[in-house]
Amino acid sequence: MAAKTSAAQKRSAGLHLSVNTGTASAVSLDRVIHERLRLAIVSALSVNPVLTFAELKKLLSTTDGNLSVHSRKLEEAGYIAVEKKFEGRVPRTEYRLTGSGRTALEHYLTHMEALIRAARSK
Repeated sequence: MAAKTSAAQKRSAGLHLSVNTGTASAVSLDRVIHERLRLAIVSALSVNPVLTFAELKKLLSTTDGNLSVHSRKLEEAGYIAVEKKFEGRVPRTEYRLTGSGRTALEHYLTHMEALIRAARSK
């Protein structure tokens, strides 16, 4: 019977770095988070309970298009929740980090810390 592949394993397939951490011989980086702007979005949301589209755009110095595309990838992965509403007649999009997103970020940071330790020990 074949083992089921999780969504996170499918997303990170193909990006493996060999690291001797003492507990595992390979570290798999999540490609969804590994992209620079997506990592910045998740990081910003990890320290802010909610950010609007305008706040994220300004904080990350990015364009509307870039923020839209990368936030959609994170939303599809279940890492962020997006709420669109109106304040009067003005649209307002709010972003929050989900539990899955927080877990994915923690795993990513653990992997990067292991890489740093391995590189420094050489």
